[in-house]
Amino acid sequence: MRDLSWPAKVYLVAVIGAAAALFANSLITKGWLVARESFGILLVLALLFLVCESMPTLLNVEQFAVSVSFSAALAAVVLIGMEGAALVGLTAVLSVRPGLPLIKRLFNGAQFALCGYAAGWVYQQLGGVSGVPQVNTFGDLIGPYAAATAVFVPLNIVLTLTMISLATKAGAVEVPMRGMVQFLLTYLGYGTFGLLVAGLWATIQSISAVLVLLPLFVARWAFGQYHAQQRSYDATMAALCQAVETKDYYTRGHCTRVSLASTMIAQEIGMGMDRLRAIRYAGMLHDVGKLGVPTKVLQKEGPLTEEEFAAIQLHPMRGLEIVRGIDFLDEAFAGIMHHHERHDGKGYPMGLAGAEIPEFARVIAVADAFDSMTSDRSYRGARPVAVAVAELERGAGTQFDPVMVAAFIKALERNPWQPQRRVEPPPEEATAVKDHDDPTMPIQVVTGQ
Repeated sequence: MRDLSWPAKVYLVAVIGAAAALFANSLITKGWLVARESFGILLVLALLFLVCESMPTLLNVEQFAVSVSFSAALAAVVLIGMEGAALVGLTAVLSVRPGLPLIKRLFNGAQFALCGYAAGWVYQQLGGVSGVPQVNTFGDLIGPYAAATAVFVPLNIVLTLTMISLATKAGAVEVPMRGMVQFLLTYLGYGTFGLLVAGLWATIQSISAVLVLLPLFVARWAFGQYHAQQRSYDATMAALCQAVETKDYYTRGHCTRVSLASTMIAQEIGMGMDRLRAIRYAGMLHDVGKLGVPTKVLQKEGPLTEEEFAAIQLHPMRGLEIVRGIDFLDEAFAGIMHHHERHDGKGYPMGLAGAEIPEFARVIAVADAFDSMTSDRSYRGARPVAVAVAELERGAGTQFDPVMVAAFIKALERNPWQPQRRVEPPPEEATAVKDHDDPTMPIQVVTGQ
């Protein structure tokens, strides 16, 4: 807890305190939490919850994992009521997941308890009856149960992501899912396992929890497969970036920073989660075509010949050729291909202008130029952010889309740019003086050679 920021500490204490107050209130007003005849059900569901919670699926955000354990808490909503659902959720404190600190166990238990209680309250308010359901009344439980699930799942996600945001400052683009809506619907679907447990309990009682373990672990496997695929995508992008940056000492980290700046612009103009992920990839790979440009051209001192300049101008198309077989890049292809087009039509490779330029390319053009100006180069030091912003404003309407420039400036006001760590000069033979991204340093071309 010592490493947490003050907002995270306050939030943590608030969540744990709210859960403690919930249990205290139930004990004071009712004198009990779960009826004695329900102890057996509580024990079985708590064990089911604990088994699933102890083997979660790790996601891409550091120290963040999800499990399908909440199905047991939702089953408790039907079988033993809101206090029972809260107690089942509280067993997350006992998770045997390796390396999980006590403070995280306490938070997980508290937030699951709050979610279970809230879901149980909604279930009862809509006419749901707690207890082992009768076969002829089971249909009456479906509506209240669906509402309880619709409360539990979003509340669980909000409580967890809020803590992650406060503790790690992870942004929306770091949430490891293709789209929040898709993830939410999938999670809601897994909630039906709780109704399955409740329905089977009427006939086979505790064996129902054992039977549902198989589909629950299939669900866990599906979660793991999807997010392992996402991690492999990210690793592929990182490898390509590293390959590009080995060609030019001074552009190390450039791809990552352009990806970050592009995402800031995309969020400002309201792109959805799917497009945010795609533009993050586009920013990372926008210069992958440099792999097809001779290193001696990228690092040449002095003016370029027409042929050498033409080789540089071809790098967007070479980039598209390199990555066109990577299906998951989607709209990123357009950003890679056209990020050197200019708003006034004087760019390359196709001379597109204004709205003809794909939106991804207009975003990356601003991010690319900004990072080039605020990074060290062999011929100059990094420019201050204010100077780079002024240059972007000067180029709005000619080189850059004014909408994207304005969006980036607004994003910078909320999230100040962290200057790049100063780069130590490389060996003499590794220096490069050509920077086709810096709008203040046009490449010199020698004609007639």
